[in-house]
Amino acid sequence: MADWEIHTDTVTVNNGEIKIAAYQATPIGSGPFPGVVVLQEIFGVNSHIRSVTERIAKLGYVAVAPALYQRLAPGFETGYTPKDIEVGRSYVMKTTATELLGDIQATIDYLKSLPNVKHSFGCIGFCFGGHVSYLAATLKDIKATASFYGAGITSRTFGPGNPTITRTPEIKGTIYAFFGMEDASIPAPERDQIEQELEKNHIPHQIFRYDGADHGFFCDQRSSYNPKAASDAWQQVQQLFEVELL
Repeated sequence: MADWEIHTDTVTVNNGEIKIAAYQATPIGSGPFPGVVVLQEIFGVNSHIRSVTERIAKLGYVAVAPALYQRLAPGFETGYTPKDIEVGRSYVMKTTATELLGDIQATIDYLKSLPNVKHSFGCIGFCFGGHVSYLAATLKDIKATASFYGAGITSRTFGPGNPTITRTPEIKGTIYAFFGMEDASIPAPERDQIEQELEKNHIPHQIFRYDGADHGFFCDQRSSYNPKAASDAWQQVQQLFEVELL
């Protein structure tokens, strides 16, 4: 298992007139390394998302976490109190799929501009970012997607438009989706529907369901953290990226 020394920095990703703050973690070495886009929870690019970004870089990937609320609340990050959840959700309601996809593509284009990055890209997202990563999987450059407990995939999108699941035929690479069986925000019929759509459209995929795990089980800063489920999911993510990106 790789354990690269890394360098971290805050960088700017340009998407037309929008300048997106992003947290970047880079292995120290000449590369070239694959690139991974890390997609935040509703709580912004906070310490948990930065930690995930660093963990990915230590595996040998250039990882970048763009601020998906850049238009709404530059620099926003928060914790996990009920009030934090309320504020985070208020920003989610103001995002649109078009802008989110544009910002993710801009992040990929930024990665392409780096001399130590090879053109092999994946994404990983949690909560809000879990849903957004399902959208991002439709981008032509994304070869591997890890989607953690993305709620609403079967019932809605961001802004106007049909539910995100209707875009399943557009997914270009392999997608792994991770769910906690105790997650009331993603009931069993929704998890099953996602799996059925992926199968129907012949999208390479795996669905992981963890008994006893709730929403947010991967985040060690949340009361719902489930070490056993998180550990297994991390192993699966490593396998996905090794097979599809390296």
